[in-house]
Amino acid sequence: MPAPARPITVALVDDYDVVVMGVAKILDQYRDRVVVAEIDTNTPVDDVVDIVLYDSFAQPESDQDEIAVLVRNPSARRVVVFTWNFDPALIASARALGVSGYLSKALPARELVAALEAVHAGEVVISELPGRVRPANGLDWPGRGEGLTERESEILALITQGLSNADVATHTYLSPNTVKSYIRSVYRKIGVESRTQAVLWGVAHGFVPDHRRIDHWRGGP
Repeated sequence: MPAPARPITVALVDDYDVVVMGVAKILDQYRDRVVVAEIDTNTPVDDVVDIVLYDSFAQPESDQDEIAVLVRNPSARRVVVFTWNFDPALIASARALGVSGYLSKALPARELVAALEAVHAGEVVISELPGRVRPANGLDWPGRGEGLTERESEILALITQGLSNADVATHTYLSPNTVKSYIRSVYRKIGVESRTQAVLWGVAHGFVPDHRRIDHWRGGP
């Protein structure tokens, strides 16, 4: 696919700075093709951008309200979901809401950029179901430095926000037993023995959602 005449402008959306900053660093390698215009955590997209890339980390995957808000936002020409979760019901729901892409976090940077260019050109791009692979180079999340996987960190982020196990299961499309298994693994890795201790650890280590906008990433448009 030929490169567009100007770089595609992208807004990155998630509730955690460390998550969207990691995605921004990945895209920064391709500034001649994709420019991050805005990074939003718990704030609405403000700049008019070609694509909003919505990262699903610790977001309510079973609740499509946030995606619907982004799709309705006149500043967002197209919306793309960036996720590990490829449950068919989630893909169908996102498509019904009007997203233009459903992309896997397993995509290498060059393939992610190519997918965004295809979306910008008017295609609907749905990644193939990813296998058990490591995340693309540069992705980050709270707790990664302490050895937590992204899914474990996501579970900890949700219980730090006060969600019950049942709520976490609903939000993540995981079974209650799987959620319990993740929580036990989290406790072991961070050295705690109770939910209260885990929440306190989460608050102290960046698992509380951020609330800010970073405009014009590294001198973007």
